[in-house]
Amino acid sequence: MLCPYPVQITALNQRLCELTMPERRLRKEPVISIVDDDQFVGDSLKRLMKSFGYMVAAYPSAGDFLKSPQVQETSCLIADVNMPGMTGVELYECLIKAGQAIPTILITAYPDERVRTGALDKGVLAYLVKPFSQTDLTRYVRFALESGNPQK
Repeated sequence: MLCPYPVQITALNQRLCELTMPERRLRKEPVISIVDDDQFVGDSLKRLMKSFGYMVAAYPSAGDFLKSPQVQETSCLIADVNMPGMTGVELYECLIKAGQAIPTILITAYPDERVRTGALDKGVLAYLVKPFSQTDLTRYVRFALESGNPQK
């Protein structure tokens, strides 16, 4: 699958991609990006992450996120699996192919064991089924920010 959205990789961005995640975190505050086509879910997750003191950006689609300057600033991505246009799994694959290995947590209201297994095998940090607990989500976000490693 080719990524349908161009991800701009400038010389500076390429250098940031080459740095390890801990080095990147030293340069900026962690940013949590949320991609969900359900505005209520996106707004709720945004409020929750802000309540823990994180900088948060929310997007209604994978395409909107990929076109944003936040791609290079994102320390952890929370994305819905089932969205029109590009799924959360496809978004993760697109980012990996573009050299943007962002620790990713997928969320879904429509669990599918095949999709779950495939996503985790590709390196997604977590696959959470809605409604999931605030504790589970924040535990994975903290793990993503501390480890910076998208591989499980």
